[in-house]
Amino acid sequence: MLHLKDKYKKEIIPEMMKKFGYKNPMAVPKIEKVVVNCGFGRMVDGKTSSERKKIIENISKTLSLIIGQKPGLTKAKKSISSFQLRKGMPIGARITLRKNRMNDFLEKLIWVVLPRTRDFKGVSLKSIDKEGNLTISFKEYSSFPEVLPEKEKGIFGLEVTIVTTADNQEQSLELLKLIGFPFKK
Repeated sequence: MLHLKDKYKKEIIPEMMKKFGYKNPMAVPKIEKVVVNCGFGRMVDGKTSSERKKIIENISKTLSLIIGQKPGLTKAKKSISSFQLRKGMPIGARITLRKNRMNDFLEKLIWVVLPRTRDFKGVSLKSIDKEGNLTISFKEYSSFPEVLPEKEKGIFGLEVTIVTTADNQEQSLELLKLIGFPFKK
């Protein structure tokens, strides 16, 4: 089995050039970056500062186990009293992957995580937006092999966004199918 980078160069570029009539291999769309995002606003809502800190540390530790990179915290831009939210309070964690780490994560996502996901029937075609970016949501992270759910304190969901350089949805869909993403029929 070819690694993602080699597969892209040897199989995907010629196939995309043939299908869409690209003259130059550099014009073929590619995956630019992968963004893994986790919001924990509801989990820390109404907690004391020490409980909040423990939850955030646990989520950060689990995300760095799954992805292999420490997440950056996203903070609230403004205060909202009904959500007990203050400006500058951490409300999520985000990791951006590029190049080798991105390719390694995508290989793991396609060949290990998606098949292990409970009741998985394929990625919905509606998950691709107009610009050609694919967003996959996980209600729980138990399908990732690095984490043992029995040992974890709290289950949280996360969102994986694959950003492509495709001009439209059709080109992006073809690129992602050639890479190996299992889409619903």
